[in-house]
Amino acid sequence: MKSELDKIIDGKYIKTVFQPIVSLRDGSVIGYEALSRVTCESAIANPEELFRIAGESSRLWDLELLCRSTALQTAYLKTGITLKKKLFLNVNPDVMHDAKFRQGFTKEYLKNYGAVPEDIIFEITERNAASDMDAFHGAVSHYKDQNYKIAIDDAGAGYSGLNLISDINPHYIKLDMNLIRNIDKDSIKFALVKSMTELSHVANISLVAEGVETQEELATLIDLGVQYAQGYYLQRPDEQMKEPAPDVLGFIIEANRRKNHVLGSQASNIYIQNICTQTKTISPEAKVEDVFEELKKDPSSFGMCVVEDGTVLGVVTKANLVLKLSGRYGFSLNQKRPVSCLMDRQFLAVAHDTPISDVSHIAMSRPPEKLYDFIVVTMDEKYLGTVTIKDLLEKTTEIEVANAKYQNPLTGLPGNLVIEQKIRACVERDTPYSVIYFDIDNFKAYNDVYGFENGDRIIKLLAKTIVSHVPEKQFAGHVGGDDFVAVLSGFSCGGLCAKIIKDFDKNVLQYYNPRDI
Repeated sequence: MKSELDKIIDGKYIKTVFQPIVSLRDGSVIGYEALSRVTCESAIANPEELFRIAGESSRLWDLELLCRSTALQTAYLKTGITLKKKLFLNVNPDVMHDAKFRQGFTKEYLKNYGAVPEDIIFEITERNAASDMDAFHGAVSHYKDQNYKIAIDDAGAGYSGLNLISDINPHYIKLDMNLIRNIDKDSIKFALVKSMTELSHVANISLVAEGVETQEELATLIDLGVQYAQGYYLQRPDEQMKEPAPDVLGFIIEANRRKNHVLGSQASNIYIQNICTQTKTISPEAKVEDVFEELKKDPSSFGMCVVEDGTVLGVVTKANLVLKLSGRYGFSLNQKRPVSCLMDRQFLAVAHDTPISDVSHIAMSRPPEKLYDFIVVTMDEKYLGTVTIKDLLEKTTEIEVANAKYQNPLTGLPGNLVIEQKIRACVERDTPYSVIYFDIDNFKAYNDVYGFENGDRIIKLLAKTIVSHVPEKQFAGHVGGDDFVAVLSGFSCGGLCAKIIKDFDKNVLQYYNPRDI
């Protein structure tokens, strides 16, 4: 193995591939992780094994230098394009404080590549704990002072992660792929990542979820508020710096649209299509035994829709099918029959634009034996997806809790947290936007004369006036007191302001006595 290692290092048989790190807010690529791969025939093929052997053979510094220099050359000199993204480089903590390492990351050295420290992120793997922690902390502080960024890699893979995070206060935390795998099905992983998300908001640290491999994992991470992700589902590592496929980008944008549509809205204003998911459908000719086996394979499955030419003919719930196949002869009599013979034709189907509140009322009005059956969602009378009672109740509760937490109680408009999120999202995008700030002249004087109750009526009037003029799908929020904000796409808002002022000046007169008017 030592000779294999020497062959790789001395022959410089290393190449760099890049995997994008993608924003889960808008699908943009913030940077690329540089990953090293062996290019010659060798018994050492796995990068982790390569670095382990290098450490045991006292050649870790040589290997680190080769991988870093190859990554910088490939990223900034060989691609033929000017890299304007961040570059994530894996670094062993034991070499960070080495004088030779510091010489390799001076601003002058980076200028040779057209790079700047602000775009370089050192990834420190949690599992590779530094042997000299004092020197390590000093090195981290040094690089932070030089405007380099620090990321904790594989957080959650070891047992010292919280101490490491607390000690060095990184700019990024990369969540280990084992923590992300099946997060949509594992409640413990879900709770752990949720707590990390809350920590990231408090500590102003960005999370990067590693190893995302399914759409369901991605959707869960977006719902949790994780800021960034990377993984095979988004894009595989490649010698070219690639972006996510259009369908993945579209999914991220749509998932955020749904999430933002729910936040700060009433259950009566949110359509059921915003929480429906596509589930597996079956043909009416499918054999009962085959359907039964499919349902047995997936413990999380609640049933299937029987669909022909896009039209839902009936549903098969797991509980109902098991009931019909139980007994002494149930399975023997039915296993070869088409599922259309056993499907339930009296199922609840709702149009995609039915408000969640209406669906909840209809679903809870069903007979007891059907109370917990899933709901079919259609568009133009064709199958669109399904919603479980669990999803319906969870989303309704989430909306009400969010409303209580984030809305101004007087006007019902989104409050400061939602306003801040909206403006931050605008800042992070490259499209034009306008922010209008409203307050009422002489409001304190009015309150002193007419009292706070009438003052509240004036605030409600301004809220109503703003909402009536702000175009559909644009944003209006209530900062507090007589202060309001509207956020519009584009720069054309002067006419809208004039209309709001005109309407307010006209309608506010009804709140004065005749003498004051």
